[in-house]
Amino acid sequence: MKTNFKSLVLISALLMPVAAFAADGDPIETKLSDSVVTTKVKAAFAKDKLVSATDIKVETDSAGLVQLSGTAKSKKESDHAAKLAKSIKGVTAVKNDIVVAE
Repeated sequence: MKTNFKSLVLISALLMPVAAFAADGDPIETKLSDSVVTTKVKAAFAKDKLVSATDIKVETDSAGLVQLSGTAKSKKESDHAAKLAKSIKGVTAVKNDIVVAE
């Protein structure tokens, strides 16, 4: 009996963040796919030597639009980040709001 109760409490605790996602209005599947796209874009940045993954913020909406913001050292880095983001499966468009540091 104690094991069943502990399991129920553990499962409930793990599902709370998922319930919070659903409360925001979009279906859970949409939220999860958005975060997967964001993670893939960030992973591509981390692998790339030209793009600073720590200085560029990535957000994805439910339609697959990726918004990039933050700072880049050059226009070339900013453009390359946008090109990388566009190459990720699930990205429908990229809005590049990266500011080039002077």
